[in-house]
Amino acid sequence: MRNIALKMMYNGTAYHGWQVQKRDISVAETLERALAAVCGHPVRVTGCGRTDAGVHAKRYVANFRTDCRVPTDRFHLAVNTRLPADIAVREAVEVPEAFNAIGSCLKKEYTYQIFNSRIKDPFYVDRAYFYPKRLDEARMDAAARAFEGTHDFRAVRSVGTETKTTVRTVYYCRVSREEDLLRLRVCADGFLYNMVRAITGTVLYAAEGKLSPEDIPRILAAGDRTLAGPTVPPGGLYLTRLWYEDERLND
Repeated sequence: MRNIALKMMYNGTAYHGWQVQKRDISVAETLERALAAVCGHPVRVTGCGRTDAGVHAKRYVANFRTDCRVPTDRFHLAVNTRLPADIAVREAVEVPEAFNAIGSCLKKEYTYQIFNSRIKDPFYVDRAYFYPKRLDEARMDAAARAFEGTHDFRAVRSVGTETKTTVRTVYYCRVSREEDLLRLRVCADGFLYNMVRAITGTVLYAAEGKLSPEDIPRILAAGDRTLAGPTVPPGGLYLTRLWYEDERLND
């Protein structure tokens, strides 16, 4: 039985997140159907993490087990012929039996995009958060950096998935601008439910003057979700980078 890791990307607009759902279509279910057609047997995939409804992934890793004879270097081509246009497998890699896409992942980077212009751009619909009021990226960056370090992030999570601990380590959280497009990039050893979207909403509150960057340590220490900013829409959020001990999976 081979353990195959798939390096993927997808536009999440049409899906109710990564995880298989009882009623709604998901990325994992769509991938499993395509893999079953290629392998000739039912397939269950393990993803590197949950992405919410409408969230995208420029980089994603999932693994599954199979005894089918399709060569590893041809797997992505065979699967892509059975996937819709908004999901693509970039490469397939045979990995050790103990590999698990989520358990073996060391850290992840998410990027949230904000289209900051007086005029909306139709090509960013469901791909960036349209925000017409001019934003000060330097103040936003100062607020973002206040989230760096090891903290209890209860104040920036939504009630939902249960977890043993709400303590996470954020390695970097930065904001940059390229013309009208603002990007908030955050890398951590793990993320809570809606954590990046709530961090982004809090950073936007700082830009609006509703709180200051200096308030953020106090908000985190209080652990009170009502003190932080809102959860911004999902369409601007992308999983953009992953780190594994196996370097083949990191590009």
